[in-house]
Formats: sequence, C-alpha cells, structure tokens
Amino acid sequence: MSNLLLEADHLFFSYEGESAFALNDLSLKIPKGKKIACMGSNGSGKSTFFLCCNGIRRPQKGRLLFDGRPFDYSKKGLLQLRRQTGIVFQDPDTQLFSSSVFQEIAFGPLNLGEAPEVVRKKTEEIMERLGLSSFADKPVHALSGGQKKLVAIADILVMEPRLLILDEPASALDPLHTGLIRDIIQGIADQGVTILMATHDVDYAYHWADEILLFHAGRILEKGSPASVFSNRALLKQTSLTQPSVLSLFFRLCETGLLSPALPMPRTFEDITCYLQHSGQI
Repeated sequence: MSNLLLEADHLFFSYEGESAFALNDLSLKIPKGKKIACMGSNGSGKSTFFLCCNGIRRPQKGRLLFDGRPFDYSKKGLLQLRRQTGIVFQDPDTQLFSSSVFQEIAFGPLNLGEAPEVVRKKTEEIMERLGLSSFADKPVHALSGGQKKLVAIADILVMEPRLLILDEPASALDPLHTGLIRDIIQGIADQGVTILMATHDVDYAYHWADEILLFHAGRILEKGSPASVFSNRALLKQTSLTQPSVLSLFFRLCETGLLSPALPMPRTFEDITCYLQHSGQI
C-alpha cells in the first residue's frame, strides 16, 4: 500500500487573460500524515496549487492523484474529494456565509446528506473542541477575526478530512489567537491528518514542519527537511525568505568557535542552550 496521499504530476495552470503560468510544470508527492510548510514569495504558486488540490481550479495540463486515484471532476467526484480535502482560506470572510456559527459549521455535512442528529452531535463536538460553544447562535459577521478563523477551521474539521490545507492561518491575528490556532493545528496533526500550510513565518515553519516545500515561479524549487532547506542561504535569497533565528544564532556560535558545526541542527533555542551547557560555555 502506498504511503502517498497526494501527487501532482507536471501541472500547468494559467489564469484567463494572463500569459504567464501560475503553475509551471509543478510536480510533487505528499506522504500521509506529514506536516508540510509551503513557502515562497507572493505569486510563487502556493495558493493556486491549493485551489487545484481542492478541485476549485483544474490544471490545463498534468494530473492530480489523491490516494493513488486521479481526480474525478464530475459533481459526484468533487463532492467526494472535498469530503477528504478541506481548505481554509487566508481571509475567512471568503469562506463564511451562514447566519449563525452553528449553521455555518453544520452546513457542509448537511449538504452531503448526513442525518441531522448526527450532524448536530458532530457540530457540537467540534464547537466544544475549538472553544466555540458559547458562540453557537451568534451571527458569523459579528465575530472577531480570530473567532472567524476558528469557525473556518471548524467548517473543515466537521467534515473529518484526511488532508487539511491552510493558507496563512495566522495572518492578521493577535498573539493570543495565533497561539490558539497553532495549538489546534498541532492537535489535528497529532491525530494523523496530513497538513499543507502556506506561511511566511520561517521561525514557526522551522520548528513545526516535517518538510518544507519552496515554491518559485509556479514550480517546486526545493523540497526537504527544515534543517536542509533553511541552511541553504542561496535558496532562501531566491525565494525572498530569511533564515530562522535559531539557525542564524547556531551558525554564528559555530563561526566564533563556541559550538561545533558537527552538532545536530537545533530546532529550538533550548537546544542551543543545552549545547552551550554541555560544552561548558555557560
């Protein structure tokens, strides 16, 4: 049995009226159960690729496979795909439309024909899990930005997806809601759900992700572990990214002779502190 959940095979896509390709011969393979950070400058193809993964956009050339099967773009096929592949947009206002939080979260499974009593139970469980129970009857438009983002995530989780796609989930959020959203995302990953996340936060991506995908000019420029990708300064410059603070400090300490470059790449500042303690520097 294959360990691949999603495969993109030589995808090409361009928007109407534009000569340049938003996706330009993009190929990649996404294993099951991984946390993958998709990074790159604006316009590099991340959001377009996400829309193709959910069937909202269809590549003009190439093919996508989910769990080994080519995408079926019939109405029935897309419904099945979207039960397993959920996308949370950067701006939740583009996703939310119901009059109350409960109705918003319950809409998806009801639209797929699930029994009302089953949907009610699932919706109440998701609201409790995300701390939204007290907002059940509140109009969606009256929520704060952070609360709307939580509802948008609940919209997808109630469908019990196998692949969760997040486009800048912490964008424009205060530190409290950013931490809350990230804790929820980690909890989802701990349940074995595969996660694709677009983010510009290199420090968070370095600490969180199992794998980094660097997008550039509509294709995958590099794919690898956080340590290998973020150690490559030339690649980071090409994709308008900076090096994570932990790695920058580590390399500086190695240059000054306080630490050995043979040490494993640190993932946290606590790792660096341990290295310094063991070397007798502190």
